[in-house]
Amino acid sequence: HLQIQHKDYFLYGSGNPTAYSIAEFSAVVEAIKADPSLKDMLLYTTPTLQFGGIAGNYPAGVSRTIIGTGVQASDHAGMREWNRYGLKFDWPRFELQDAAPNAAIVGLGVARVLQLCEALKVPDCTTPERVPAATGASLPDDIAALSQIESKPDATFDAASRKIELLASNPRGAPNVAALEVARAENQGFKEFDDVAVVLQLAQAQRLVYGAASPKVTAIHVQLRDTAMLGAAQQRIESQLAGWSGSQPLVVRDFASLNPFYVQSLQMFDTIFGFIFVLIGGIVMFTVSNTMNTAVTERTVEIGTLRAMGLRRAGIRSLFVTEGMILGIIGAILGVVLALLAAAVVNRLGLEWLPPGSAGRLPLAVAVWGEGVLIAGTSFGLMIITTLSAWWPAYRAARLNVVEALRHV
Repeated sequence: HLQIQHKDYFLYGSGNPTAYSIAEFSAVVEAIKADPSLKDMLLYTTPTLQFGGIAGNYPAGVSRTIIGTGVQASDHAGMREWNRYGLKFDWPRFELQDAAPNAAIVGLGVARVLQLCEALKVPDCTTPERVPAATGASLPDDIAALSQIESKPDATFDAASRKIELLASNPRGAPNVAALEVARAENQGFKEFDDVAVVLQLAQAQRLVYGAASPKVTAIHVQLRDTAMLGAAQQRIESQLAGWSGSQPLVVRDFASLNPFYVQSLQMFDTIFGFIFVLIGGIVMFTVSNTMNTAVTERTVEIGTLRAMGLRRAGIRSLFVTEGMILGIIGAILGVVLALLAAAVVNRLGLEWLPPGSAGRLPLAVAVWGEGVLIAGTSFGLMIITTLSAWWPAYRAARLNVVEALRHV
């Protein structure tokens, strides 16, 4: 829900994450956990370290640039189990939990490039074909020899091996290497991230990046019991963060600001459904107006009789406007009931779909029950539309000539 970061990390951290890290992060984490105003809101408060590097399966002669993320495995496993909306899905076990200190999880793209598919039993993952050498001017002997060394697997290459080497540099630019054992390859949802993701134990990542120096992190993640608590939790942390962080310029960013794609997706769907609502509103308006016009025509004699008995034009208008409003109320109630029944049927069918950016198929859940604001707003809007739709036929009925209305056949 929330992340505590250096104030410039969001804008510049992708270039050099460790340059915008948080020192003495344990004190900040403990202060958040101990705050009496936050205790009932928090589920997990956990530090993470993100860095750039190069992962290589050097016996196979392959390597690639990666984005490494160090996490506290037990906290991360617990965060993955958050299911406030009660969706029926079963995430795979987080393999870093109770794993060795040098264990790692890689994206499917990383496993494919590093030729770990066979060792990790990744389905539908093929070995790449060798690109034929280009024709034309020959390369210099030394460059050609180097190319052959890089392109040929080592004689000791073992296709069943899960070992990779991870090269990273510390904040001063000095390189460091860690030998990792890949526990699992997981789909990260987006191909761009799937091709570079390596997740490892936080302590291992800190040793790789900071060596013997004091360990730091690039963010502190805060998961809440309910998304509705996000505003209050963010406001509380922001008000106390200066005292918890010392002289460090830290800020609190929420999920929406960290994931603009999510916000843009919501805005897109709001626009689509808003257009659909306007379209349905137009259909309702013309349907109700046509129904009321028919009612006026069929009740012309009754209108003349009421007018002859002394009912004023305002009374005639109110009769038909009230009828239109009643039609809207009955239609809205029936619509809500049918929507709840349809949602219940769909939710019981066990349908699944693959939303954009998801690492796996998710249950297709239609959330109607519990959306009181949405139901009330839609129903009220439709009632307003039906009432307005009845106004013109009511006005026309009130303007009828009494004598002509009585003679209507």
